[in-house]
Amino acid sequence: MRVIAGSARSLKLVAPEGIDTRPTTDRIKETLFNILQSRIADSVVIDLFAGSGALGIEALSRGAAHAYFVENNVAAYKCIQENLRFTRLEDKATVLKQDAAVALDMIKETKAGLIFIDPPYQKGYEEKILPLLAQMNYVSSNTLIILEADRQHPLHTDFLPPGLAVTREKTYKTNRHLFIEKC
Repeated sequence: MRVIAGSARSLKLVAPEGIDTRPTTDRIKETLFNILQSRIADSVVIDLFAGSGALGIEALSRGAAHAYFVENNVAAYKCIQENLRFTRLEDKATVLKQDAAVALDMIKETKAGLIFIDPPYQKGYEEKILPLLAQMNYVSSNTLIILEADRQHPLHTDFLPPGLAVTREKTYKTNRHLFIEKC
């Protein structure tokens, strides 16, 4: 796993060992960031269930102004800190070792450009997080929420709170990204 582009291009990232995290492959990350490229510059990024921090670090490397990394797992939290030091991006980052739902209130921004949600599959975390996000002041009509989900299991969007809608879906071999915006 490596940073694909930008100031930290080609630097390798570490990921926590075990099956608790599923690092996004370089190929999927490259495809995703090709879609997002026009939204990254100078934006505030929030990486929920951050794992190794690869998505937020990629955004910082490509010009995001600041990234919040939210991770409750101790080993993953330490990997994020190590990856930020190695890429020399730690001055643009805030790492919160918190439950994602609790951390949302700890983010003191006026607007967020991108929010990545990559929770453990089939645990229902997105059903808890999305309604909370919809109420946050930093989520506006200019915010894009990217939810990663398992391709094999249907994810019904009826849990989306009023005011949020899936505007695009990108399917890969093993997973998919849902692009969610305020409507």
